[in-house]
Amino acid sequence: MVSVAARQVNASSPDLPQGLAFHFRLHTERLQSGVASPLHGVEHYENFPVASWLMPARLRPAVIAIYRFARHADDIADEGDASDEARLTALGALEADIRLARAGDAPQSIWVAGLVPHVAAHQLDWSRFEALLSAFRQDVGTRRYPDFATLLDYCSRSADPVGHLILALSGKLTDENRVLSDQICSALQLINFLQDAAIDWRRGRLYLPLESLARHGLTEADVDVAVTRHQACPALRDCIEQEAQRAQAMLARGAPLASRTGGRLGWELRAIVAGGQRILLKLAAGGHDPFARRPALNRTDALPLALAIARLGLRLTPAPLPSSIHPHR
Repeated sequence: MVSVAARQVNASSPDLPQGLAFHFRLHTERLQSGVASPLHGVEHYENFPVASWLMPARLRPAVIAIYRFARHADDIADEGDASDEARLTALGALEADIRLARAGDAPQSIWVAGLVPHVAAHQLDWSRFEALLSAFRQDVGTRRYPDFATLLDYCSRSADPVGHLILALSGKLTDENRVLSDQICSALQLINFLQDAAIDWRRGRLYLPLESLARHGLTEADVDVAVTRHQACPALRDCIEQEAQRAQAMLARGAPLASRTGGRLGWELRAIVAGGQRILLKLAAGGHDPFARRPALNRTDALPLALAIARLGLRLTPAPLPSSIHPHR
């Protein structure tokens, strides 16, 4: 599948704005070189498996196509040095392609074209992809979130639609399952915000709700100092800990989805929840200071992740996070 995608890239490279051209070439090179983890099946680092061997083989091509579309659109909004106008133009082109696909016409980009056979075969809802694009469009212009409700609204479009699509692929999209999936997907998005707090700040974005900062007597200046000094002050670590606990509670609420879906999808979901939980544990072990060290998964996490997946397989809730670990206080 990777080689087929690479040939499509060479045959129909889209006319991207100059600021995005380098990223597109890099993505093409990754496809051509076959860079894809045996665990993930995709070429980007993630905290959780994407189309891993846990997924039913018949669904993996569709999952990878969905992931690549979402990753590409997200990177348009985030990566490189393109202007906001150029980013919005590129996202608008994807939206136009979805309208073409909806009407039964051939889309111009490989990212949307790659979705067409899977949308048709599984009767997926194109509005889920449009919701993703609306979130990425918001990323271009919205740099701050006043409260948790507005941040969660963003997550409902940047993350939750992917869960809906996976459930639909598996024939498991019910109202009850959707609610649980939203808890997991939004939690993973929130965890990623905490994980990448320093990276996002350098891009001019802040995903810690401003009301959460204010509750701890903080302002944006405190975040800037943390990025500059590579160390958060105690109050900022308290703020991040509170947001981590909120994400952990959401993971725990969504975890029963694995037993409701069952089979290999259930194990995939357990691995996803375990990956998010592991990042939270690493964040706690670092004193809830992602500015000092960004928590990330590596080979040493294999055994703890396996144990966490087994725990979830026994229908136990994710292990609670440790109490405050702030060694610099």
